[in-house]
Amino acid sequence: MIRPEVAAFAAMLAAEEPAAGAVLFYGSNLRTGSLDGVLDFYVLTDGPVERGLWPRVSYREWQHDGHDLRAKIATMHLATFQAAAAGRTLDTTIWARFVQPAALAWQRGDADAAAVTRALDSAAGTAGWLAAALGPERGREEDYWRALFRATYRAELRVEAPGREDTILATHRAHFSGLLPEAWTREGIAFDQEGDMLIPYLSATRRTQARRWWARRRRMGKPLNVVRLIRAAATFDGAARYAVWKVERHTGVAVEVTPWRERHPLLSAPAMLLELARKRRG
Repeated sequence: MIRPEVAAFAAMLAAEEPAAGAVLFYGSNLRTGSLDGVLDFYVLTDGPVERGLWPRVSYREWQHDGHDLRAKIATMHLATFQAAAAGRTLDTTIWARFVQPAALAWQRGDADAAAVTRALDSAAGTAGWLAAALGPERGREEDYWRALFRATYRAELRVEAPGREDTILATHRAHFSGLLPEAWTREGIAFDQEGDMLIPYLSATRRTQARRWWARRRRMGKPLNVVRLIRAAATFDGAARYAVWKVERHTGVAVEVTPWRERHPLLSAPAMLLELARKRRG
């Protein structure tokens, strides 16, 4: 269940984006139901598949119904989201992220909701197909998901604690239970099931194709992450406020966000760090 405050935040974001068709809510706050920390949203809009880097990232703070809410928002065209979920781009972040739980927090209409649902099914299919190629010849469902997540963590520029994949699987046990056989069935992958053991039957040709497909994306994973981080540092709407909130949350030290710092987060970063150092010494 999505909390009313989250649904209200999603509706506000959609109202500010005239072309919005749907807003997805995901991340740890979906699992816990907490309003603390930062809420994670994807705002999906009309338009053709985007060229260049995506999504557009921003940060918002909003007071609603007695709660101080904070959110990180990624905005992209639904067509791009669909293509990335289906594995038609070099990106690994969409299908790897959205094979995990997500909820539709706002929708313009039934057609938009159906399109997002199909995209999420595609993400599960892409992830499941690759899991069959990277996982063992036979194993439990979690063995295949574990192999997949370990591979994606190694490919992306992420700092994940050892065993992060086990935490995801344990936390979302109900979500992942039975998801892999469903994905294999949709993808036309034949398999047998003996108790809790799965045995996928990928031809040598299809397994080779999958591994070549993954090898290209694995090589591009970290370079794409670096470019996106550089772009985000320059274009992240609300970057200064987000950074200051993170600093205060972790150190207890408040740093002022001036209008100039708001407009020039990269240029102001050294001065903000010096201010933080002085206040911590004091």
